[in-house]
Amino acid sequence: MADEALEARPLSSVLHPKTADALSRHLSLETLGDLLEYFPRRYLPRGELTNFSDLEWGNEVSIISRVLSVTTRRMHSRRGSIAEVTVTDQLAHEDRPAQAPDFEGRLDALAGTAQTAASHPAGNIMTLSFFNAWTASKDLAVGDHVMFSGKVSEFKGQLTLTNPHYAVLSQPGAAVGEEPDPEAPLPPLPVYPATAKYPTDRIAAAVATLLDKVDLADCVDPVPPELHQRHRLPSLARAYRLVHRPEEEADPHRAMRYFRYREALVLQVILARRAAVLDSQRTEAYPPVGGGLLETFDAGLPFTLTAGQERVGREIRDDVGSVRPMNRLLQGDVGSGKTLVALRAMLQVADSGGQAVMLAPTEVLAGQHERSIRSVLGSLADEAGVVVLTSSMSAAAKRETLARIVSGEARIVIGTHALLGKHVTFARLGLVVVDEQHRFGVRQRHTLMGPDGTPVHRLVMTATPIPRSVAMTVFGDLSVSVLDELPAGRQEVATHVVSLATHPSWEARLWQRAREEIDKGHQVFVVVPTINDAAEDPSEPSEADRGLGGSRKSSAGTLQSVEGLSGRLTSLPVLAGCRIEALHGRMEGAEKSRIMNGMARGEIDLLVATTVIEVGVDVPNATLMIIMDADRLGMSTLHQLRGRIGRGGLAGTCLLVTEQDSEGASIPRLDAVASTRDGFELSSLDLEQRREGDILGDSQSGNRSTLRNLSVLRHATVIEQARTDAQDLVAEDPDLSNHPQLRQAVLEADHQENTEYLYRG
Repeated sequence: MADEALEARPLSSVLHPKTADALSRHLSLETLGDLLEYFPRRYLPRGELTNFSDLEWGNEVSIISRVLSVTTRRMHSRRGSIAEVTVTDQLAHEDRPAQAPDFEGRLDALAGTAQTAASHPAGNIMTLSFFNAWTASKDLAVGDHVMFSGKVSEFKGQLTLTNPHYAVLSQPGAAVGEEPDPEAPLPPLPVYPATAKYPTDRIAAAVATLLDKVDLADCVDPVPPELHQRHRLPSLARAYRLVHRPEEEADPHRAMRYFRYREALVLQVILARRAAVLDSQRTEAYPPVGGGLLETFDAGLPFTLTAGQERVGREIRDDVGSVRPMNRLLQGDVGSGKTLVALRAMLQVADSGGQAVMLAPTEVLAGQHERSIRSVLGSLADEAGVVVLTSSMSAAAKRETLARIVSGEARIVIGTHALLGKHVTFARLGLVVVDEQHRFGVRQRHTLMGPDGTPVHRLVMTATPIPRSVAMTVFGDLSVSVLDELPAGRQEVATHVVSLATHPSWEARLWQRAREEIDKGHQVFVVVPTINDAAEDPSEPSEADRGLGGSRKSSAGTLQSVEGLSGRLTSLPVLAGCRIEALHGRMEGAEKSRIMNGMARGEIDLLVATTVIEVGVDVPNATLMIIMDADRLGMSTLHQLRGRIGRGGLAGTCLLVTEQDSEGASIPRLDAVASTRDGFELSSLDLEQRREGDILGDSQSGNRSTLRNLSVLRHATVIEQARTDAQDLVAEDPDLSNHPQLRQAVLEADHQENTEYLYRG
């Protein structure tokens, strides 16, 4: 035990075995380190009471209130007694702050001056019921300040807590039998993430026992002393005391400065070490070739590249022409021309005799890429040997395509996960382009290698704009390129929120508006969150897996679905004669391709689809998009969907349809989407609302893995400091041999389940 790190010791080595067992069962805490790292979620000022008006029905809460009366009565419906405790959120003396509520309350009671329940306004009192009548009536007295923990419910039209857990608050620091000092400042009261069976005061008691019985100086601090000094951080031992046993309001903030920096430093060291490994690797260089495919392609472009495309193109050209493997993230807003930039890189590799692969997450998107690349290359497509490989291809077509790949004849290869199979062999793979990278696991993205297992150049693309601080945290081992301007000819898309709850008659107008666009020779997308009405069954999740709108139902009783809505639209007189089709992710690949090809050729007037069309679908003639149940989708998804229209020089209109009224929880999100076309701004807003837990996760383990103390938006400065420090440390000491405690923390954290973060749009 003596050689075992303090943090690794079991809780039973310090706490009573029953307490240790309860912490394990209820909170999954096993070691001293687990409990020390179990931080309070908030702090209650001891001299203040919780405002009852802030309580909401159904929430689990911890409140501080003052006892006005305690009564006991026999229950009518069954044997036993019930204690009714009336409490208030008002202090005993409103003309001065209550510095020692427990002490003052007892003085009031002894003097007979405690206010009664009848003297309080109804909104300032609450009656709590206890079925353990004898215990509650014995423990609670008039004037006590008590922390009650439980679930807010309703009885006879009034909010209440039934049989809540309680803890009488006394003034800390007073010795047994000593009268507390009414003028002494009261420290904040930590409130821990708790469960109904293990409330916050029991957690606090376990933490207090731990703090009293161990020497926190024995804890392993991974932050080197020089960085403590540089950033004026408290020691780890002091940080633990500040966060668990604060003496003043600012103490937890001082502690969190250390814990946020520690987390950022460990993560950034992991990324810096990966970057150093990448720097040491070598691959084949594919420099530009004069008179080749790329030069011919550029000469034939009917438009001028944007300044951003030129800049990013040079960055990628230099990377691919180097023996150091390129690992670059290319992000840009909807319609910024990422695919064109990637194609130019693929042509550069093809010119030097190499092969380039573009991985797409769906067959719809892979087919779209093939069509658009063949279209823009024209006669060069055959010279470049453009092929596509998907799972739904016939066996004969697959054999032919695989033969062209293994021979090297196919120099530009487009496909889905089918390209990752063991039967796919490349002659000279030099570049892998991953489109919508968050749809691929880390192992999948690194399956494709060059000759003899050598690394290849990798270009990772995302159409979901990522705030710089997110990119720096999640993709710290990648170079980042940003396309932040739209090509000439892209038209503005006007976006409007349509509330059917406020204006039910507008539903008919939606389809009239669709008919007007169709009569002009244009096309319409209608997006819905589910495939069929049964998709609302929890066991049958909808394709709107990024929705945030809760369980709101449409007027029909279920969310709008592809099958249901397409059938209804076909029967509407206003759409009589219109060519209407449906598309969703469960269709066979050939059927999906038929429908998308028909939409691209103008053979379909109105397409009802799920979010399967979110990325990559190019229909220049589409001018109207109607998104039903838009409140079910995140802002980034809505922005991506909106980008499917206005692509062919025609102005577009996007209607965000919801059955929430103006007070609905999702209306601010929809209004934000309608107010701006800046995808980076929307991404930041989306992240603020959804928090990192929704976008930072493990790649394949299935376990939820998130940043614990850091917010990549709020703590960007801390992340930048840690990034610079980590790069300096790794440059001077790649193995961290001079920093063994940091090295140990990095080794423990650097396993795939915790550090292969992916951005989920």
